Formats: sequence, C-alpha cells, structure tokens
Amino acid sequence: MLSVRPHPGGRAGRLLLAVALVAAGGTVAVAAATTTAAPARAAVVLNDSEVTANLWEWNWASVAAACTDHLGPAGYGAVQVAPPQESVKLPASADGAYPWYEVYQPVSYKLDSRFGNRQQFAAMVNACHAAGVRVYVDAVVNHMAGTNNPAGTRGYAGTEFSGYSYPAVPYGDGDFHRPGDNCPTGGAINDWNNEAQVTSCELLSLSDLYTEKEAVRNKIAAYLNDLIGLGVDGFRVDAVKHIRKDDFAAVLGKLNNTVVEGRRPYVAQEIFDGASNPALQARAYIGNGDVLDFAYAKGIRSAFQGSISALANVPNWNLDAPGANVFSMVTNHDLERDGVVLSYKNGTDYVLANYFALAYPHGKPSVYDSFTWSNRNQSPPHDGTGRVTDTVCGAAWTCVTRTTGVKGMVGWANAARPVKTVSDFTTVNSNVIGFHRGDRAWIGINDSGSATTATFATGLADGRYCDVISGVATASGCTGGTVTVSGGRASVTLPANDAVAIHVNARPGASPSPTASPTVSPTASPTVSPGDRIATTFTVTANLAAGQDVRVVGSVPALGSWTPAGGVELAAQGGGVYRATVDLPRSTAVEYKFVKLTASGAVTWESGANRTLTTPASGTYAVTETFRGDTVSTTVATTFSVTATTAYGQNVFVVGNTPALGSWNPAAAVALSSAAYPVWRATVDLPANTAVEYKYVKKNPDGTVTWESGANRTLTTPAGGTRAVTDTWR
Repeated sequence: MLSVRPHPGGRAGRLLLAVALVAAGGTVAVAAATTTAAPARAAVVLNDSEVTANLWEWNWASVAAACTDHLGPAGYGAVQVAPPQESVKLPASADGAYPWYEVYQPVSYKLDSRFGNRQQFAAMVNACHAAGVRVYVDAVVNHMAGTNNPAGTRGYAGTEFSGYSYPAVPYGDGDFHRPGDNCPTGGAINDWNNEAQVTSCELLSLSDLYTEKEAVRNKIAAYLNDLIGLGVDGFRVDAVKHIRKDDFAAVLGKLNNTVVEGRRPYVAQEIFDGASNPALQARAYIGNGDVLDFAYAKGIRSAFQGSISALANVPNWNLDAPGANVFSMVTNHDLERDGVVLSYKNGTDYVLANYFALAYPHGKPSVYDSFTWSNRNQSPPHDGTGRVTDTVCGAAWTCVTRTTGVKGMVGWANAARPVKTVSDFTTVNSNVIGFHRGDRAWIGINDSGSATTATFATGLADGRYCDVISGVATASGCTGGTVTVSGGRASVTLPANDAVAIHVNARPGASPSPTASPTVSPTASPTVSPGDRIATTFTVTANLAAGQDVRVVGSVPALGSWTPAGGVELAAQGGGVYRATVDLPRSTAVEYKFVKLTASGAVTWESGANRTLTTPASGTYAVTETFRGDTVSTTVATTFSVTATTAYGQNVFVVGNTPALGSWNPAAAVALSSAAYPVWRATVDLPANTAVEYKYVKKNPDGTVTWESGANRTLTTPAGGTRAVTDTWR
C-alpha cells in the first residue's frame, strides 16, 4: 500500500488503498496439498540470486507453477507474492468486480484470501523452494480494514469485524490510534511532513494499529512468525512510513530466523518518496532493512521517455538510498496506476527498461508482472466469489518475467553480480548505449526505431558468446544471435527497439569428449577395500549458468567411469569455487575432467586433454583447478561484516587503501547493508593475493563522517575463492 505525501493541488485525494506485491490466479489447489506442515527441508537449496519476480495478485497455484516452470530454471532468487491474510470483501461493482486494493485491508491473520487458502499457500512455498526460489510476502502490519466500510461487510473467510474491533486476531478498541486520542489532527493526516501525524493518524480511513503497545507488537510478530514457519523467507512491508521506526524495530526483533537458511528474514520497506522531512525519507529507515527506491523507477522512466544517454548519470541521481540498501524496480502496482513510471502499456520502453534494471548495479532488482487494466481500481480476473483465477498469460495477464530476453538478463545479472561497478559506458547517440560489468558481462541497448551498428569495449575475454536477449547457450551453440569478442571489443548490430547482451556463462558449448584411456578399463577395475582408498579433494573455479552444476568425472568407477551423470557433483564454496572429496584407490593413476551438467542432461565438457593425477600410498590428496574455457576473475569476493549500533539516519561504510574501498576517501566508501542489523554487511571484489588496510565509518544525516577508533584494520586476500571478516565497531 502506498503512503504518499500529496503533491500540491490535492493529489492525495485520488490515492486509493495501495500497496504492493505479487501473486495472481485462481483458487485451484496446488499439487494435492493436504497439510500445512512443511516437509523436511534438509535437501532444499535456494538460489543466491538477488533478482525477484514480483507476481502481483497472482493466486498461489499460479505462483507455484511459475516457480517450477520458469523462475527456478531461469535463476530468479525470489518471488514476491500478495498479502496472504484474510482481507475485507468489499461490495462488488455493477459489473461484478471486486477492487484490487481490498487485499490491503486485513480483517484477520487467517491465511484464507482471494489467492487461496492456508494449504494452497504452504504448497506454493514448498514448490518455490523445490525450484530454488525464495518467497517474499507482502506484509500489511500498519493497519487493519477501513473504519468506513459498509455495515455488515465481512472478510473472504466470512470473518466479522467492525470499526476498531477485529475479534479473530483479536484486536480491540485500545489497540488502535483512535482519532482524538493519539492523532494530533483528530483523524486524517493533513501534513505529510509531520512525523507524529504520519505515524499516528489514519491513512485513508484505515484503522491504525497502536504499535507502541507490546501486545500489538506481539500479535503482529506472531502473524509474521506463522508465515516464517511455513517457509516464508522475507517480507515486503507495506506503509512502513506510517509506523514509528522503533516500533517496527521492536517487531522485527521478535521474528524467528527463516526455516531453510536459518537467518533473519529479508525485509524491504515501502517508504513512498516526496517528504522533505529527513525523518520521513527512505534513507532514514535503512536501519530496519532495505527500502523500495521510487526515485530510481521514476528516473528510469524519464530516461526511456527522453534520452537513455541520461542513464550514464545514475550515480548522480537523487535516489532514495544507497544501492546496498535498496530493493529496486521499474514499476509496481501503485506507481503504474499513477503514470509516474513505465508500465506494460509503454511497450518496448518497458521491456528495455527491465533489461537495464537487471544489468545496472543498483540495489536488488525486481521484475513486475500482473494483470492488465483500463481503470485504476480494476480487479484481477476472478470467479463469482471474487477469488482470483489462474494466470493465463496474454490479454488479461502480463508475463514479462518469463520472456526469453528477461530470463536471459536474469542469468546476466547473476553472472555479473560479483562486479558492482559499470565500465566503459558508451553513448553511441542519445538513445543507443552500451556498458559492461568488469570481465563478467556486457549489454547494448537501442531505444530507437532504427538498427545501429557500433564497436564496444566489452571487458570479456576473446571468443564467441551467445546473445541472451534473443536465445540461450546450448552444448552445440546458440539458439539466438552470437557476438564475437576480439581484443576485448566487439562490433555489434543492435536491432531497433531491442538489446544485445552477453556474459561469461553464455558461450557456445564446445563439448570435447574425454580422450579414451587405453590403460584404464572401468569394468576391469579391482574391488577396492575402504583401507585402500585415499580421500582426494577436487576444487575447481568455474562460471555456471542458471540450472547448471559442475562435476568431476573420470576413468575410475568412483568418478563415474567417464559417464557425466555418474560423476561427483562439487558443492559451491562461494566466489565461483566448487569442491568435493572423493575416495579414490591408493597408488593409482587416474584420468579426469570437469563437466557442467543441467537438469535436462545437457553436458559441457571443459576443453583440453584429460587431466591426470596419481594418488599416494597413504594420507590424502588434493587438486585445485580452473574450468578450462572459462574466464576467471582475478578478484576475491570479500565480505565485510561489522556489528555497529546507529542513530536513525546514520549509515555504516567500509573504506580502505584500495580503489575498491575508496582509497581512504569516505565519499567513495562502500555502503554496508543493514538487513541483519545491528550487523552491517557488504561484499566487495578485492584484488587477489593482496594485503589490504581498512576501517569502518559512520555517515551522519548532516553529511559529517565519524571514523571508528584505533589502528587501521588489515586483511590479506587469498589467490582465489572468497574471504570474509567479522568485526565490531570500535
């Protein structure tokens, strides 16, 4: 839901009960869900991608299907879904429609809504997890249903309520900021820069919860913990501007860790822009989690409706918060209805803007899909009871998240993620640009009606790459276009109103079969007793595409006897490093290679001759290699974690003696995320095999900088892999 300061001229009057998340579809049960209990989760492995698909007002069955068929295979890290709690069921309009915004008016915390029931919700979460996709829920915790609803109105599960009484929670009269009691105006907000009004008066006649009270906090936390218990991984929290920061922090402090990953749930806060009071601006809230960046979405619209050369100046835009603290977007359900951002109605501009947002290193990008609309109150497609029907992509639903180009750019974003900077931003003309992210990925965008050919610096190693906008990389080649890089540069023709994008994980698959070993016959291998085995550790650095794993396969049965499906899968160690330990026969010559394997069985062999090793007679053995044919970064992904308490408006940064850490210039320091507050964290690519000095600083709202005390901290990066430091503010 939107909490906005009205523009001069009374804009607030046309704001409806807005908020925002995902979900869509009908009430068909998901895959025979018969219990709300989550299954054993030990085998669940979630994607580490930062990209979220925002499936706004899709039903649970449709979200589950999208995770399984599209989001998981494409490498999305999360799916954002609509509020799952029981909401008010408003009277239908003359055409039988129920407005979209009613789902932001809770009447209970039962998981029985327009999108499905508790069993269907739990089954959806399990299906998404099975596909490797996290689930973020739109949480409505600032308020309950409006006090101005017609008498006799009930919720979708039949729950009765009235005014300031919601017995199913239960909430009673004393659990709300009542007009005349707590609100300085005696009712509605009339000064959107007055923090007391914004946090204690009613937004659009919605019953405002008295979040200063411990009993209210406990009930909100119990609802969120119920969702966490079903596997929910995070929350997009509605109307956070209307909750006092310390009240919301107290609620967050009561939340359990997530079930699958055992860590604090991800939090993205809706802080609508427009306030001149620093206490009500988004960056003042990042101590409690990430924030939605409305200014970024509006800036993207301005560029794609004007000149995309302006995208070169994103670092100078007046954005809502530092990129490390942002959940970024091109649009959401509120903004598209106000016309202040792009939407599906803008055709290729909207598609190209999504490509850009997935490519540009600002925040954690999301891609939005929902239903089409001709008026701002329009309901999603639904049955006769108001429950949303299954998503069918086409006239009634938009499905850009599953297009070839957007899926390709999700893989692009995942491949480029270790590099947080843009290089060689090239402006061919006002509507043709290109840039790359280090040695990981390059994109060119043409927002004009004519094809353009130009030469770009790509940052990539020489060779042929698949254009992920027009197709995918396969073991035998590219299903779309190809780009040839020579000397780090490429001459590329960008089609009209289209883009071309390449990255290190999308190359035509050369599949050199292993050279047959004349000396080792799998069927003739002797039986090896446990005492005759040597624990052999294989470590390889590799660039994997979404849905791929890396295996070691070789000439002995323990390595699959040259059968890729029987090879040993290596586990991710972070930073593109994978490892496994295998018991091999002692005092034995072994031939082996590394392969990449997809769930469908597509195999990519590394290039070159078979590798060889000879196990010793005793002890252990280890090999460390790089997947031949891959471009491997010479940087080490280094995670800085510091425990630091801050005042509202303060942020924590790390600065040091390398360019990646700002070369001791606080203005160029790296912002740390407060998502795990009081732990602040960020990952920075530092040069390998390098001694680094660093310190933490706090930046205050007035622009001054506070350095921590003591001597410079030091670390030394390894030759490859990752590095992590954990500190406490001094």
